[in-house]
Amino acid sequence: MLDNIFTCPVCRADLSKQDGAYKCGNGHLFDIAKEGYVNLTSPSKHTKKGSGDDRDMIRARTGFLEGGYYKPLRDKMCSLLQQYCPDKGVILDAGCGEGYYTSAYSLVAKSKNGTVVGIDLSKDAVKHTAKVCVGGEFAVASVYHLPLSDNSCDIIVNCFSPLAAEEFSRVLKTGGYFLYVVPDADHLWELKQVLYDVPYKNPVKTEEYDGFELTGTHCVSSSFTLDNAEHIQALFHMTPYTWKTPKEGVQKLKELKELDVSAFFRILVYKKV
Repeated sequence: MLDNIFTCPVCRADLSKQDGAYKCGNGHLFDIAKEGYVNLTSPSKHTKKGSGDDRDMIRARTGFLEGGYYKPLRDKMCSLLQQYCPDKGVILDAGCGEGYYTSAYSLVAKSKNGTVVGIDLSKDAVKHTAKVCVGGEFAVASVYHLPLSDNSCDIIVNCFSPLAAEEFSRVLKTGGYFLYVVPDADHLWELKQVLYDVPYKNPVKTEEYDGFELTGTHCVSSSFTLDNAEHIQALFHMTPYTWKTPKEGVQKLKELKELDVSAFFRILVYKKV
């Protein structure tokens, strides 16, 4: 683990770890929670209390993901990290959530004598991540205002989380890689058939970002059966459909006790040039 990976959200100076806290040269102090994370939300950004996923959502997501339904994606991500992460490299999980993926990334980092860093706006999520990960550094913060120095990361991973291309470019070293997970065209098609009278495919497009070069695309799929209503609802609330589904579709889904699901992912690999 690193003692000075983070920067101060107040003055941007480097933070050093001492006596159970992070402190900068200008005297700003941030306590490390007993679980091992630190809150570095920027006071100037007026972050709302309770931002990000709450405790109940974290519990539901954890139950779903621990069912192994998305394990093929996690395994592929770890394979790519083994390929791209250098010795003693720093892997940033930008939008780490409850830590299902981050805990696996931390093992890759450990095998490389490196460090995993997890950032998420949800305090409940980061607290859970810090509990389940082996080693690493974890902070409550926005991916749009990363409390990290310029050129401090070797790999950035973003899995269904907000994309902050400018910030990612700032903290990523030249020649470093950004792994971006997006849904493929038919992702969760069976779920959409329940929710909408006329289900639609996800648009498949490859965005270009300043300072990045797309070097590869990897497709991953997984088919499984959800045999309880709790996991069906957890999957639903992990998607953006939560906010744009007609009431009739929401009710139909609540009545289901079983659902066959096909998940299709695309992993876009960008290199900072």
